[in-house]
Amino acid sequence: MSSTLLKSVLYLPCRFQNGICRVSTQAIKGYVAENEPMFDYGPGSSERKELEEALERHSSQVTDIPIVIGDEEIRTNVVQYQVAPFDHQKKIASFYYAGADLIQKAINVSQQARDAWEKKPLEERSEVFLKAAELASKKYRMDIVAATMLGQAKNVWQAEIDSAAELIDFLRFNVTFAQQVTSYQPISPNATTKNTNIYRGMEGFWAAVTPFNFTAIGGHLPAAPALMGNVSLWKPSDTAMLSNYTVFKIYREAGLPPGVINFTPAEGVVFGDTITSSPHLAGINFTGSVRTFKHLWKQVGDNLDTYRTYPRLIGECGGKNMHFVHSSADVDSVVYGTIRAAFEYNGQKCSACSRAYIPASLWPEIKKKLLNIHKEIKMGSPLEKDSFVTAVIDDKAFSRIKGYLDYAKSSNTVKVLAGGNCDDSKGYFVEPTILECTDPQDKLMQEEIFGPVLSVYVYTDRDYHEVATLANNTSPYSLTAAIFCQDPKARVELCDLLRNCAGNFYINDKSTGSVVGQQPFGGSRLSGTNEKAGGPHYLMKFVSVQSVKESMAPLREWRYPSMD
Repeated sequence: MSSTLLKSVLYLPCRFQNGICRVSTQAIKGYVAENEPMFDYGPGSSERKELEEALERHSSQVTDIPIVIGDEEIRTNVVQYQVAPFDHQKKIASFYYAGADLIQKAINVSQQARDAWEKKPLEERSEVFLKAAELASKKYRMDIVAATMLGQAKNVWQAEIDSAAELIDFLRFNVTFAQQVTSYQPISPNATTKNTNIYRGMEGFWAAVTPFNFTAIGGHLPAAPALMGNVSLWKPSDTAMLSNYTVFKIYREAGLPPGVINFTPAEGVVFGDTITSSPHLAGINFTGSVRTFKHLWKQVGDNLDTYRTYPRLIGECGGKNMHFVHSSADVDSVVYGTIRAAFEYNGQKCSACSRAYIPASLWPEIKKKLLNIHKEIKMGSPLEKDSFVTAVIDDKAFSRIKGYLDYAKSSNTVKVLAGGNCDDSKGYFVEPTILECTDPQDKLMQEEIFGPVLSVYVYTDRDYHEVATLANNTSPYSLTAAIFCQDPKARVELCDLLRNCAGNFYINDKSTGSVVGQQPFGGSRLSGTNEKAGGPHYLMKFVSVQSVKESMAPLREWRYPSMD
């Protein structure tokens, strides 16, 4: 354990059954989660040594990843490969696509598993996921971090805060939240009536469509409905296969029964067509592109007459997140926050700062400091400890970002201040790039790029009201935003003007870095349905409440007193 570990984790007492540590269901009642401490992987630390061993182990093999339906591992004739984005000739995992027949089989198996799982008390279901959190925190921590570094090109710190800390936080806090949201019982105003709420899982199955950029989200989207008594099909991203399969195996080792979560890699179109045509579809838990989410929503609408119940849709679809800087801002806070928010994990966070509005009076100093730091940023392999920026995820992402950079270089209203180059000869490397736009409605200020590209618009100080209004209406997204402002009056004004521009809003802090239990995450407009993952209300999406009235005083008359 690192000597700089922030604090000890609260571990629940265990009892042993068949050699497996079981968390006492009595201890689960009233369980209060705490955020997982993070290792710093400093020189000479034990965690650095353990991680290097895990990286060597996973780098030296191509992990075979099957489709898993119930207890059955399935391999088809068509083999797919996951490669390291920073060395795209290096295969790290092989996997297989489930066709429509296997996806239908997974639906059938999930329905066979549903009844027994849904009827388990919440405490017993919680026991499984608390055990999974413990396994992720201890036994498999380095495997998850290594898999995320190799497969998703995260440097060690980004992999630690995602695949270790955030995943563990989701699992633990959801147990706390589940108890909170199911604690309400209706009133029974007299002794002749007893009123009760029963919190059930939904009929049918949930489809979890998960992204590449956060291992934690990959693990969370199928697990959250399962905790609440549902069954699910998990379609992992092709470019996060190794880390996601590692998480899936942790769930099974923790005691998750077969068929509750089925691991079903598939082509997106085949998966979408099959789940949306099933009468058993209960809901879709999705993180990905606007285009894909809209397509799934339309398919659900087209098939409404097919379903036994109205499917619920949860979507988180990215953003065009901004830093709005007032002339009273602390310059260093702006500079350091913007560098991190724009370029951490290569701008591939849904919350990444993609545009900045900076007053003319501060721009010379901010620009100078941004460019000085830019010179120090190293772009390289995530296996090199000093790499701040690594490779983007795949050839499609590389091509999309390159298209924006080519546009910027050819535009007479855009100036490339730093970066702007890319190279895919070995890995999918895109330089962190800073652009200055003279048109505040340039597509670089409106469209999500999802790469290490920051577009800056410089405005006249006194026009901050008008520019804030413009910024609010420039992008169709509403995920995250930050204001940097020390002036109390201007701060109130900006908070009001930008009230609807973000689901997660930051004051004098960067637009990234939400923490489970601290800043529940989600946005509206085209950013999604704003269900707030990492908070208690999110879990009610997966619950079907039954209200029960029991009468202890049978009726003895059919007539109303008013009729006499």
